[in-house]
Amino acid sequence: MPSEALHSAGTIAFVAYRIGLTGGIGSGKNAAAEIFASLGAEVIDTDAVARSLTWRGGAALGAIAAQFGPGALAPDGSLDMARMRSRVFSDAQAARRFEAIVQPLVKEACLRRARESRAVYVVLIVPLLREAGRKALGVDRVARVECPAEVRVARIVRRSGLREAEVRRIVAAQAGNEARLARADDSIDNAGELETLRVRVEALHREYLLLARPA
Repeated sequence: MPSEALHSAGTIAFVAYRIGLTGGIGSGKNAAAEIFASLGAEVIDTDAVARSLTWRGGAALGAIAAQFGPGALAPDGSLDMARMRSRVFSDAQAARRFEAIVQPLVKEACLRRARESRAVYVVLIVPLLREAGRKALGVDRVARVECPAEVRVARIVRRSGLREAEVRRIVAAQAGNEARLARADDSIDNAGELETLRVRVEALHREYLLLARPA
């Protein structure tokens, strides 16, 4: 069944079934999402939505400047990412204040796009999807991309140019957060080749079409 039906003037508007796609850094979430998109799903990347809110003219900039001062913005009017990243990483209270501004706007934008979608189902990419986030986004089902840490490290080193030791620290730091992720309904093994990933995603796509079919 679709995640919700909106009642307006006595009519019922169809709302697409929602899949939360999650997984650790380097697991291959984006590769899986691209396959879902090629099969006709609407894909919404929550990280991309968050970035759009902090570009020049973004909806979050006014509140960020009011909370953290004009120095939080770059000369072109967009968020000074390097300065803000340094600040929130070193100050837990600042991180909470920043999230309190951005997260509700991300949620609102994602829900709006999901409501406007004409696809049978929507895939929301949420790197660290916790149970509260699942409920807030109205996610009907969670699919987690799984991949051994060693494979993830090798992938990140290849694509980023970072030193292996630094990548291992990033992966290890994220592991604690992954333990608190929302329970996954579906697992997507991405330890192998892209074609193997495609087979698994195509199987889930067929399942999701059945689940999303209106009663």
